[in-house]
Amino acid sequence: MLRKILIANRGEIAVRIIRACKDLGIKTVAIYSEADKESLHVHLADESVCVGKANSKDSYLNQANIISAATLKRCDAIHPGFGFLAENAKFARLVNECGLIFIGPNATAIDLMGNKINARRLMHDAQVPIIPGSIDPVLSLDDGLRQATALGYPLMLKAAAGGGGRGIRIVNTDEEFRSVYPIIRQEAKNYFNDESVYLEKLVKAAKHIEVQIMADRHGKVLHLYERDCSFQRRHQKVIEEAPCHYLSPALRESICADAVKAAKAVGYDSVGTVEFLLDSDDKYYFMEMNTRIQVEHPVTEMITGIDLIKNMIRAAANMSLPYEQADIKILGHAIECRINAEDFRNDFKPSAGKITFYHAPGGKDVRIDSAAYNGYTIVPFYDSMIAKLITFGETRLAAIKRMRGALEEFIIDGIENNIEFCYFTMHNATFIGGKYTTDFAAEWIKELKTRESAIQHP
Repeated sequence: MLRKILIANRGEIAVRIIRACKDLGIKTVAIYSEADKESLHVHLADESVCVGKANSKDSYLNQANIISAATLKRCDAIHPGFGFLAENAKFARLVNECGLIFIGPNATAIDLMGNKINARRLMHDAQVPIIPGSIDPVLSLDDGLRQATALGYPLMLKAAAGGGGRGIRIVNTDEEFRSVYPIIRQEAKNYFNDESVYLEKLVKAAKHIEVQIMADRHGKVLHLYERDCSFQRRHQKVIEEAPCHYLSPALRESICADAVKAAKAVGYDSVGTVEFLLDSDDKYYFMEMNTRIQVEHPVTEMITGIDLIKNMIRAAANMSLPYEQADIKILGHAIECRINAEDFRNDFKPSAGKITFYHAPGGKDVRIDSAAYNGYTIVPFYDSMIAKLITFGETRLAAIKRMRGALEEFIIDGIENNIEFCYFTMHNATFIGGKYTTDFAAEWIKELKTRESAIQHP
């Protein structure tokens, strides 16, 4: 087993990794920016190192400083969490070249799945169904228009190296394509340093289904069933649940089997997620693979009883997974609400500032993953997530009811937050029915605005 791990991240995921390491008897080193010196992960780790200024490029993306900190503190390995350097193949290779272990998949798998065009081509060859669209990059405006005509509108124009909801536009006509094409290429270059783009047919009224994968370095690849991540605002997930209430047993078996097939095709050897879109005809298509731990991993842990972070660390330490597929069962239902520092009544505008009062809910089958506390200041430099609130129940309705109660208990004063928005959603009939799609959140937000406007201006 590893002796000491440097955590190349911040916030709740850094805290989550520290707690897993404590369970495993592994010492931890936290890195932090100048803006994060009072962050909870800094206080909880055994040691800590400042790696730069507030801006991410000077700290959490500063590969040289992070490697130097790990070497200085005599670490065995680096855990990147999610975001920042988690899916950076160059960083994974650099970690290994410096005699350290990268806690994540091999760099080749990150490379293959990091470019969405390469991933689509690989899945096509592995006979995993993909969304109709480009197999090669769109090389020019004329090339794109030709492909668009062949596929038919509406389409998604997407950055090949994209992720996190960035580098995506819906196009409905040739005129829109001409307008959006140069914008997306520039956006792709700015965000991902790769201006390659491709086309996909827009799958309307889709369910966003992701299958949790767990693999080791001895060839074993297992799935931990699926999550429903269809509740999204501007391609950003807000509420997730596991399993997907909508799937039949046969469809669940098929989509999970294809996720395992996808992971084996890329030589995957860690924890990761294979994402699919499920259309109104119950046909599913590979969308992408996330070669890291996901924000929403706790709902999978709640329904299976398996700690993904611990097994990610064990796999990196070259240990075999202590499970077979038959050992992994769905034990109930779990829901996660991302509690963000944002004003949902003001177009979800970010809200930085000091938390003047913080009270987290508790009780049976309620979990909080957070780095917030009384007096903590939400800084404006990073993601706006304050906490993840997760509830579990024997049934989906039980998990929803438990979430309602937990949200009623959750108090965060001093900054705007979306607790009330999540609470309203837990009472929405469409959400409760479980058949909502990726279009639902936007429609629900409009409905809420209309309702509140009617109350204020009867």
